[in-house]
Amino acid sequence: MKEEVKAYVVTSGKGGVGKTTVTANIGAALALLGYKVVLVDADVGLRNLDLVLGLENKIIFDVSDVIEGRCRSYKQALIKDKRFNQGSLYLLPAPQTKQKEDIEPQAFKNVIQEIKNDFDFIFIDCPAGIEHGFKMSVYAADEAIVVTTPDLSSIRDADRVIATLESLERFSPKLVINRLKKHMLKKSQMLSVEDILETLKIDLLGIIPDDEYITISTNHGEPVVLNKSKPLAKYFINIAKRLVDPSVSIENPFNDSNLIEKIVSLVGIRKKL
Repeated sequence: MKEEVKAYVVTSGKGGVGKTTVTANIGAALALLGYKVVLVDADVGLRNLDLVLGLENKIIFDVSDVIEGRCRSYKQALIKDKRFNQGSLYLLPAPQTKQKEDIEPQAFKNVIQEIKNDFDFIFIDCPAGIEHGFKMSVYAADEAIVVTTPDLSSIRDADRVIATLESLERFSPKLVINRLKKHMLKKSQMLSVEDILETLKIDLLGIIPDDEYITISTNHGEPVVLNKSKPLAKYFINIAKRLVDPSVSIENPFNDSNLIEKIVSLVGIRKKL
């Protein structure tokens, strides 16, 4: 019997933290691992997921066309990324000429529920903030991944999003820390992983170190994980593996032998609170 398929909302609160890039690369990594994955862009009017994937020229229909009956089914609006052979990766784009309020949360959720019948993973790329687009994305999701960078404004907004998710009493959000810079950590110019976890008090899913290659790959419309020779790829692949099997260890980007032990300790403390 097939396990229940879950839709993950990928959110941040603050814009500009790399949420869309993280969404694209986690989905791409799972496709490389052999899974059928759909990435749903919920940023109505300001879509970018198609650019990050390099699929912007292939869009004919979007999620609003599905909801409003201009497609025979959601499958007609899906765009397949033909670079993936082991599994499959598809994009369901957001409309560019609509307002977020034009899409009803229940109608959006109905589309997500239908997709679950045919795929292994669904990721909803949530717009920044906690307004209608956030509420619509969260309403359709079963699990939540919060992306933050190690700066105070990002962490404050992430904390607000986490509180909102936990207030619904059906989410146990997981954290991805993006753009961690080794040289700044050494000089104590940036919050550490431990500092962030002590503040946000949710379990860590993975760490993505800062790397200029992410800008190059994004501008080329090519997920980082397609170039496994790049060190950055393994961190996204590690997150994908941990979604499949939570017992997989977190990939440690800074060769700190005590880091994972500290993380485990922090998780244990939180569970006792």
